[in-house]
Amino acid sequence: MTSGLWELVLKGVWTTLQLLFFSGLLATAASFVAGTARTHRNVFVRFLAGLYTEVFRGTSALVMIFWVFFVLPVAFGWQLVPLWAGTLALGLTYGAYGAEIVRGALNAVDPAQKEGGIALSFTPWQRLRLILLPQAVPEMIPSFCNLLVELLKGTALVSITGMGDLAFSGNLVRLALQESAHIYTYLLLIYFVIAFVITRLMRGLEKRLKAGIGKDPGTERQARELKRAETTGVGAAGGGVA
Repeated sequence: MTSGLWELVLKGVWTTLQLLFFSGLLATAASFVAGTARTHRNVFVRFLAGLYTEVFRGTSALVMIFWVFFVLPVAFGWQLVPLWAGTLALGLTYGAYGAEIVRGALNAVDPAQKEGGIALSFTPWQRLRLILLPQAVPEMIPSFCNLLVELLKGTALVSITGMGDLAFSGNLVRLALQESAHIYTYLLLIYFVIAFVITRLMRGLEKRLKAGIGKDPGTERQARELKRAETTGVGAAGGGVA
C-alpha cells in the first residue's frame, strides 16, 4: 500500500481506540451504577436498574447506533457527531451486560463479610466501598476483559454512520486497491493485536488487585488443584475399600 493509504488505516486505528476508550469508560460507569443498584434494598431502585439492563441487553447494538445517530436528532433535536453517538450507544449497550457482572460479583461475596460490616455499624455506602467492592472487583476482571474485547469488535458497527474507524478506513482502502484478501487480513491482525494487548493489561490488573487483598492467582490455582487431587484420591481409596 502507498503511504497515503497506510495513513488512512492508522487514522482508522486511532479513531477506533478513541471510541473504545470513551465507550469503555461509559460502559464501566453504567455497569457499576446499574449493577450496584440491582442489589439495592429499595424495590424501585432495583426496578429502574433492571429495566435499563433488560432494555439494552434485549436490543441490537447496531439498531441502537442507528437510533442514536438518526432518530435522536429528529425526536429531541440532539445531533451528535459520530464519535459521541457511537460512544453513547455502545457504552450503554455493553454497560447493561457489565451490570450483570457487577451484580453477580457483589452477590458472591461471603455473607459473613456483609454481616461483619453491619456489626461494625457501617453504613451501606461504607460496606460497599470498604468491604464488598475490594473483594468483588478482582473477581469481575476476567469477565470485564471478555466484555472489553467484545466492545472492541463492536466498534466496527459505527462504520455504518460514516465514521472513519478501522473498519470504515479498511473498506476505503479495499475499494481503492480493488483487493479484499490482503486488506481484510490486515484488519483482522490489527484487531487481534489490540485485543491481545487488552487481555495482557487486564490480566496484569487482576493480579495486582488480587495481591492487594492478599490473593495470589498462582497460589489459588495450586490450592484448587491440590484440593481436586485430594478429592480424587479419597474417592479412589473409598472405591478400593468397598
